[in-house]
Amino acid sequence: MAMEYGQGYGQQGGPGAGFHPTADGGTGRGRRHRLPAALRAPVEARSWREFGYVLLSLPMSVLVFSYAVTMASAGAGLLVTFLGIPVLAVGLAGCRGFGVLERKMARGLLGLDVAEPEPARGRKPGAAAWMGAVLKSGTSWRHLLYSVLHLPWAVFSFGVSVIFWVYGWALLTYPLWFWLFPMYGGQDGLQLYGDETHSIYLDNPFEIVVTALVGLLFTMATPWIVRALTLVDRVMVRGLLGPTRLATRVVELESDRGVVVDTAAADLRRIERDLHDGAQARLVALAMDLGLAKEKLTEDPQAAARMVDEAHGEVKTALQELRDLARGIHPAVLTDRGLDAALSAVASRCVVPVRVEVDLVERPAAAIEGIAYFTVSELLQNISKHARATGASVDVWRVENRLMLQVVDDGVGGADASGGSGLAGLAGRLDAVDGILVVDSPVGGPTRVTAELPWRG
Repeated sequence: MAMEYGQGYGQQGGPGAGFHPTADGGTGRGRRHRLPAALRAPVEARSWREFGYVLLSLPMSVLVFSYAVTMASAGAGLLVTFLGIPVLAVGLAGCRGFGVLERKMARGLLGLDVAEPEPARGRKPGAAAWMGAVLKSGTSWRHLLYSVLHLPWAVFSFGVSVIFWVYGWALLTYPLWFWLFPMYGGQDGLQLYGDETHSIYLDNPFEIVVTALVGLLFTMATPWIVRALTLVDRVMVRGLLGPTRLATRVVELESDRGVVVDTAAADLRRIERDLHDGAQARLVALAMDLGLAKEKLTEDPQAAARMVDEAHGEVKTALQELRDLARGIHPAVLTDRGLDAALSAVASRCVVPVRVEVDLVERPAAAIEGIAYFTVSELLQNISKHARATGASVDVWRVENRLMLQVVDDGVGGADASGGSGLAGLAGRLDAVDGILVVDSPVGGPTRVTAELPWRG
């Protein structure tokens, strides 16, 4: 259950180990661009992917809208007969199928990762149970609503995006068109107005430069306009085609339950291993030594006395191991005196000086108090092993309905909470009770680990 700070505080990862937010939300060092975002946006792959999404959305929405309206209308009209229910169920199932394509398109072009909604499963096998499950599922009706509502928005976003995109690039490249048209088309330039008696052309250098500058403004603004339009698509896809908050919460609770079960099993294995390899082995050896001493008691009293004295030392060692094991399960000082005294006891065993400050008016629930204790205990243990620090501090306080923990050291830094490190396991434990672990550990230090736990009195 011991944690490791990035293989000895960044020895493996080197510069950049740990959490370093980037523009794309990942970890590692962010890429530095020479051009500002406004200038590079028209040529970025993201802008073209979003524009491609807008272009594909229109024909897709027309197809889905036509199918949804046709099947819903036919099903509603046939409800007076038995055929209306299966027609409506098939229509809703088809909308769910189109929703799969929409989510894949949003994932590939918009980078929007929406989880699959809960499937429609009947309690019993058979067509009737399946139709009932589809018709009762709120997800099915949300897919139908998306199919109907998305078409007007797709038409609007398609028209705006294409107009801005085409006119922006056309005006920006107008000097090229001005060279082509008079030479190959016999035109005087780009015609702004023309009737039987008058015509206005952009055909002098000043007008050409102004036209190109206007096109540049259009071209620079178009990616941001398209991004704003696709923001509505993101909201619609996430809100109507994704799982509900309740379903998401159920999945999170199931995952957290699995973490809790795995953690409890790991703790039981650790306790069994410590008992088997530590105190139990010493007690077995003690029993053998006492048996030998008993046999030698009449033959060689002095040797028997020495063996009893050695057994006495083994008893003390076994008792200390049992105390340490009990402290690792749940220390008595935590139950009797709370976090302040328990964390002070842990800090006194750290190899570096540790300042402990606990600002709590009342004690949290025993389960939360225990998790807080073991979180700080493991962090201080890793400071002793890996940080090469000269000092550390532990602060505990309450903010509304959250219990806050912060452990800071002045060591070498480079703590990494990603991958399979101990910090990742600790973060999983906190997440199982709706807690959060945040690690700020640049290479060279200092390291600041902040944990939040729900307050339960």
